[in-house]
Amino acid sequence: MSVKIIDKATAPYPFEAYSYVIGPIAQTDGGGFLFTMPDFAGLMADGATVEEAVAQGRDAFVSVVSALVDMGREVPEPTLKAEDFAPVNASGKFIARVPKSLHAALTTRAKTEGVSLNTLVLTFIAEGMGRRDSHV
Repeated sequence: MSVKIIDKATAPYPFEAYSYVIGPIAQTDGGGFLFTMPDFAGLMADGATVEEAVAQGRDAFVSVVSALVDMGREVPEPTLKAEDFAPVNASGKFIARVPKSLHAALTTRAKTEGVSLNTLVLTFIAEGMGRRDSHV
């Protein structure tokens, strides 16, 4: 069996231009953190700490880019950018229509809690977003 030596290639976009995901690895699987890059199928790395996982991910990025260049394949453009997540002219205000029964239930709950209807609804939204973000 022969081994092919691949020259280190420079990516057309820097590592920092790409989004990546860091997630915990279960203790039953050895613990630490898993690094993946959505723009590169199969690119994974891990480390004992988040910092180590990112450093290993950077090395994996260079390896994958080098392999793609060696095979004559295109290096994908970054699909997600920081500006994709920045709110555009968000006023912080929106109006929602709800069924009368829900409005009545929320009003009753707000009175019971001793807060405004607006405060109660914002609290529910924030709790829901927090739960959702913790599972992503």
